[in-house]
Amino acid sequence: MLTGFDKPDSGEWTYDGENIAGVPAFKLAQRGQVRTFQLTKALGLLTVLDNMKLGSKHQRGERLFPSLLPFLWKGQDDEIAEKAMKLLKKFKLDAKKDDFAASLSGGQRKLLEMARALMSDPELVMLDEPMAGVNPALTQSLLDHILDLKKDGMTVLFVEHDMHMVSHIADWVVVLAEGRVVAEGPPDVVMKNPAVIDAYLGAHQEIDLGVVTGRYDEASK
Repeated sequence: MLTGFDKPDSGEWTYDGENIAGVPAFKLAQRGQVRTFQLTKALGLLTVLDNMKLGSKHQRGERLFPSLLPFLWKGQDDEIAEKAMKLLKKFKLDAKKDDFAASLSGGQRKLLEMARALMSDPELVMLDEPMAGVNPALTQSLLDHILDLKKDGMTVLFVEHDMHMVSHIADWVVVLAEGRVVAEGPPDVVMKNPAVIDAYLGAHQEIDLGVVTGRYDEASK
C-alpha cells in the first residue's frame, strides 16, 4: 500500500508528511521511495547492465522526441552506465554485466534488484523477504548490503521471517500474526514475547494472542 501497488479499504497514509493516497508507484519512486519483491522482477531478456540503467530517474531518452536524437541523451546515458557499474562492482555483479538477467541465480537476482533500487538514490528502501530462496553463500552478502544502506542514511523497511536476520539488522520490529499486530518494540524485547514465540514456534498454543497483547476480541476465540 505504501508503494502504490495495492489500495486499502479505509485509513490514511503519508510519506514525508504528504498524503500519498492514490499516488502511482512510479511517482512514489521519483519521490525517493523504492521497493524490491519477494519474487524478483528482473527483466530476464535484458542484460544485467540494462536492468540497472532502467532504475535511474529522469532519463532524457525515455521521451519520444529526444529518443530520436541521441546527442540529447548519450552523455547522460554514459553517466548512468558509469553509476550502474560502480553499484554492480559493489554488489560483486560487475562480471555479469553483459549476461542476461535470466541466467542469474536466485540470490544474484536479489542482489541485482537491490542494486537497481539504489539507482534512483532512494531515501526509503523497502525489501520484501530479501532472504527468501537465497543460498547460504549469499546470505551474509545480503545482510552486509542492507547494513550498508543504513550506514548511508537510508531508512530500510523489510518483511522477513528469518529471525536471525531480524535480530541482527532491525532497530524496531513489528510482529504480525493472522492479520493482527502481536507485538512491537526493540528486537531483543520482541523475541522474548510469549505471543511471538507462539506465533513463530508454536510453543504456547494455549495462549490467546489477543489476550496476551491486550487486544482481545471475539474473533480471536
